[in-house]
Amino acid sequence: MTSSKWLAVLVAAVTLVIGVAACGSSDDDTSRGSSGGGDLSGSIRIDGSSTVAPLTEAVAEQFMAENSGVRVTVGTSGTGGGFEKFCAGETDISDASREIEPEEVEACKKGGVGYKDVHIATDALTVMINNENPVSCLTVDQLAAIWGPDSKINNWSEIPDLKESYDEELALFGPGTDSGTFDYFTESINGEEGVTRKDYNNVGEDDNATVKGVEGSPGGMGYAGFSYYTENEGSLKALEVDNGKGCVPPSVDTAQDGSYAPLSRPLFIYPSEQALQKPEVKAFIAYYLENVGSVAESLGFVPLTEEQLSESEAAAKKIGA
Repeated sequence: MTSSKWLAVLVAAVTLVIGVAACGSSDDDTSRGSSGGGDLSGSIRIDGSSTVAPLTEAVAEQFMAENSGVRVTVGTSGTGGGFEKFCAGETDISDASREIEPEEVEACKKGGVGYKDVHIATDALTVMINNENPVSCLTVDQLAAIWGPDSKINNWSEIPDLKESYDEELALFGPGTDSGTFDYFTESINGEEGVTRKDYNNVGEDDNATVKGVEGSPGGMGYAGFSYYTENEGSLKALEVDNGKGCVPPSVDTAQDGSYAPLSRPLFIYPSEQALQKPEVKAFIAYYLENVGSVAESLGFVPLTEEQLSESEAAAKKIGA
């Protein structure tokens, strides 16, 4: 079953469970969470992507405000680091800025952790540069020349076929190797996951350090999730990317239609099957899916389109959900 089909099935199942619980409640039960889950209590442990974390944190804050008996904690170990904890049974949900990889699938099997993947938003992974920089667009080949493992480019003037003249030393900023953003960028730009030049400012899982580094360096360049750019728009510039069909800026529209290639990507949460046995986790996932569109838009994420949601619902109906 695809993640889109499972998403619709999960919503239907959670609605049914909550509806049954509500029917069985006594008339004098006045302490209910807004999600309809009754007297929800317990804890939900989430870790993973620093790109997805601001979205999950915002949803979690709203959920806890309406369900005061539940505590939701959100860590940022990176997508890879999050899956390590998740497959060891240490967390209930894993935030991810890429799909789970074969070695992680095997680790979850060994750990006895079943899971489901839920597409919750889209990202336009953004290459950011300093406001003083006159460059507006780079090709994928030029980005690969800069970030490739054998790159000797240390000045903007050394970038091949650069249209603008800019004599400024490069100052590169990017995430660490546990980051799904690192995995996605290196594979999309350099052609192989994890392959990159080593002499860049490795910020680990602190994407705000990339923003500050680029903002403070005339020759700065760094990459992070689209929300980190939109939050700081005006303090730095977003490069347009030419993948052979002309220069395309990162935006909601270009991420949703896929024209911002190859740096448009889906964002996920992975709840474990074990965690979904707990009422508070089921209620949280239902709440997440019901509210993620408006929350994503308010935080500068790229929300799923109505068409994507409709397609998921239609697909679920076809399988009898």
